Amino acid sequence: MKLMTASIGKTIPPLYSQDGKDPKDVKIRVKFFSIKSNYRWYITEGNKLPDGDWEFFGLVRGQDTELGYFRLSELQSLSPYIERDLYFGDHTLAEAKEKVI
Repeated sequence: MKLMTASIGKTIPPLYSQDGKDPKDVKIRVKFFSIKSNYRWYITEGNKLPDGDWEFFGLVRGQDTELGYFRLSELQSLSPYIERDLYFGDHTLAEAKEKVI
């Protein structure tokens, strides 16, 4: 499975476009998860880079829960243990901060 597609890329707001917004108003656009651990990546914004990679910002849940930047290539390097949640519904950053969704 491809982690990113062109149609998904069109739905992701550019980096910094969500700054200052209430987490209840920030939508999670994509969720990736590890099938070998409890890690989850919730993407809220991102930019496609000139080399074709993506730089994302979002919430990462693992040993800790934190907001941060990461790249698609970093997730792809963990393949085949990373998948995109095909059934992830409409959720906000506030929900992801409160619990694993």
